[in-house]
Amino acid sequence: MTEAQVSEDLLRQWNELAKEVRRHRDLYYNGDPVITDAEFDEMFRRLQQLEEDHPELAVPDSPTKEVGAAPTSTAFEDVEHLEPMMSLDNVFSAEELSDWLTKTPGPYLTELKIDGVSIDLVYENGQLTRAATRGDGRVGENITANARVIDDIPHELTGDFPALLEVRGEVFIRPEDFPELNELRQKEGGKPFANPRNTAAGGLRQKDPEKVRNRKLRMICHGIGAREGVEFSSQHDAYEKLAAWGLPVSEYTKRAETAEEVQKTVEYWADHRHDAIHEMDGLVIKVDDLAAQRQLGFTSRAPRWAIAYKYPPEEVTTKLKDIAVSVGRTGRATPFAVLEPVFVSGSTVSMATLHNQHEVKRKGVLIGDTVVVRKAGEIIPEVLGPVADLRDGTEKEFVFPENCPVCGTKLAPAKEGDADWRCPNTRSCPAQLGQRLEYLASRGAFDIEALGEKGAQDLIASGVLIDEGDLFTLTESDLEKSSVYTTKAGTVNASGKKLLANLEQAKEKELWRVLVALSIRHVGPTAARALASRYGSMGKLLDASVDDLADTDGVGGIIAESFKEWFEVEWHRDIVRKWGAAGVNMEDEASDLEQTLEGLTVVVTGSLENFSRDGAKEAILSRGGKAAGSVSKKTDYVVVGENAGSKETKARDLGITILDEDQFRTLLETGDAE
Repeated sequence: MTEAQVSEDLLRQWNELAKEVRRHRDLYYNGDPVITDAEFDEMFRRLQQLEEDHPELAVPDSPTKEVGAAPTSTAFEDVEHLEPMMSLDNVFSAEELSDWLTKTPGPYLTELKIDGVSIDLVYENGQLTRAATRGDGRVGENITANARVIDDIPHELTGDFPALLEVRGEVFIRPEDFPELNELRQKEGGKPFANPRNTAAGGLRQKDPEKVRNRKLRMICHGIGAREGVEFSSQHDAYEKLAAWGLPVSEYTKRAETAEEVQKTVEYWADHRHDAIHEMDGLVIKVDDLAAQRQLGFTSRAPRWAIAYKYPPEEVTTKLKDIAVSVGRTGRATPFAVLEPVFVSGSTVSMATLHNQHEVKRKGVLIGDTVVVRKAGEIIPEVLGPVADLRDGTEKEFVFPENCPVCGTKLAPAKEGDADWRCPNTRSCPAQLGQRLEYLASRGAFDIEALGEKGAQDLIASGVLIDEGDLFTLTESDLEKSSVYTTKAGTVNASGKKLLANLEQAKEKELWRVLVALSIRHVGPTAARALASRYGSMGKLLDASVDDLADTDGVGGIIAESFKEWFEVEWHRDIVRKWGAAGVNMEDEASDLEQTLEGLTVVVTGSLENFSRDGAKEAILSRGGKAAGSVSKKTDYVVVGENAGSKETKARDLGITILDEDQFRTLLETGDAE
């Protein structure tokens, strides 16, 4: 291939990529995006890399040198910002961030990168005189009337405000408000929104301010532009003054003296992305000193004194191939999305929850849609909604089944008005029984290591168990009917012998674990502990009234009702009778442990040498303490082991007493760590 052909191919590649970047950037700022932010970031980086490898392609009007997108609507007049609204450069790894920090000395200010839409506000003599969108960073759209109906944006400043102040902020919708807005949207006959960011962007550019008011828009300030009559020494100082003048600033902003502190903050928010009141996709790091900012200056599109660390994407788009229905241990029939496999938040996802049939309708998803998928809380994949603009007419509506997809029993809500539909064949529906067996075998209940998903399903399919009542009377003869617990010769294998040994050990478990293992709706470990501790035996629990049960600390009316209703079913009572006859413990032996931790909240983080995670939790609870999973101002002690992570950092930030393993033992014994 000749040099001319190479150049021609490169130029064609650059043109195609630049065209796509411009198109999707325009949709992001002026329309409805059809790809996720992460997908745009990846496309933008490819263009940057192409220009780095071939500098002759980096022309002055390249999209890599532009900020935002020029306004395309004629609904609003164009206005020029007093000072340009720059963009931010991004890094995507700890190594890239470390390189930037090495070249850009602190101290720093860290703040969450709000997933919203930028706004520019101008105050003259304390009065809001103009609000504008970012536009191309130089010219935006005049949306002053719309800004005036956003509650967080003050019409006038308070206190000793300057003669002129240009302030930048981010308009967003809280995730908790989004479902209500989408429901209203569909009732009005509109297409469902894919995510809160798009909804905020569209809301900010409505022609009718009343429609803007209905979008539940919020705003937080994150920058300053032109000003007269005031000087700031640092970014932190600027935010403090903005707050004093009545402007909303972020509660999550934090100073960091060193690069190590910045990296710890990055790690902390990687684990707490859902703790903020708004959606966020990164952490912004700024040089705090304004004089240092001026010295570092700007590139054509971004300040050199700031960077955005972008976390791995939580939202991606993929094809919704089908919607199927699963049945859980309480009979709840849950629709779930069958997806074209897609990588999100560190793993490949091929299925995602849709909660119930009403949620499917509310979200407006159709089989065949391109959908936005989020790994909520880094654990459970969830379909947020469709990218309706990509429909081609082949999509079809999901029809919720009338009958249980596993046993064929007619589905129905447990009570009138319930959103969830359930399979009423609770005793022998293979799906429900299988999941109940797995649940009772889990570490939070009987901790039967040899009883997993395959074993549970095999015991049901082979007819060994009709329900869980006969579990503790299983013999080697019974297990010979199974395939999981036998050898090819038909004799019980090592797993089968281990199962029988596990079952004998499980008979000695505490009463609260027995209550958890019964799969009574709403009765989890906390309520089970409270009930077992108060009543001391299964017999006394069965004799107690609903009102009496409800008076138990940590129980209440809903759990009490559910508990009594469960025991009104004959085969449920048979399970308890059979377990008791087989030797399962039904009494709560009075603990001889001194309640040294009564009234104390303890968090354990990292790996301890002599305590498992469950063992440490049990040690705290058995001594009257509360074993919390997260650190807050109400935490009394944080026990730190190897690889403790962000919980230790937060404990230090809040001034909470941190203990090592030896001090934890002392605390358990005496109630005092010293």
